[in-house]
Amino acid sequence: MSSREIAELTDKKHFHVLRDIESMLVDLGEDPEGYAHFWIHPQNGQQYREFLLDRDHTECLLTGYSAVHRMRVIKRWHDLEKLAATPALPENYISALEALLESKKSEAALALVNKEQEAELHDLKSLFKEGMTPTQFCKMLNGVNTQKVNHWLADRNWLYNESQSGTRWRATSYARDRYLTEHQHLIGVHGANDFIKYQPVLLHKGAERLYVLYRRGKVPMKLNWNGDFTHQKHVSLAS
Repeated sequence: MSSREIAELTDKKHFHVLRDIESMLVDLGEDPEGYAHFWIHPQNGQQYREFLLDRDHTECLLTGYSAVHRMRVIKRWHDLEKLAATPALPENYISALEALLESKKSEAALALVNKEQEAELHDLKSLFKEGMTPTQFCKMLNGVNTQKVNHWLADRNWLYNESQSGTRWRATSYARDRYLTEHQHLIGVHGANDFIKYQPVLLHKGAERLYVLYRRGKVPMKLNWNGDFTHQKHVSLAS
């Protein structure tokens, strides 16, 4: 408790209370400067000296005061003790509420993202079939311009054209075993040597990546696309 508050409760001048406290501390063999502090007056901005006492020293000081004054100070001590026992609110209560709100927003956003990811995984399970080419997979996605898909994948370093005169798509070393694999077909030609035809087909991770790029609007789309990211449930692998 401060000497200023004691002065108010006991109807004494502050400098008289300062004198009494200093005299008491000297009698107790204690250094008064160990209890001295300064407070700033809100009106003139000046610093003034005061003492801050614990309960024992406050009660010792009150021994020479009247019963009425002692009772006022004792009641004030009880109020201070109750206040100290009450859980304190954060210094900046508004900031604490804002932080809590942001935390709840983040939790809600994360839950929404997880829900969307679960839906996408469910969609992939219904869409992807082993042996699908990128074009076949993209035919199931609403609005994709499948005529441009292979050239677009070539730009992304998934495919390359090994033919000098026509079009024979192959999986690049970057995409092979990561997003794509290749099926081999022996082609018999009458009157000529047989040859092997390679057909790039999607791995599950490749289908997953294509689907993500589709949902992000990165896949080449038709000019008349309606803007909906939807899909068909079935497509013929012979297409």
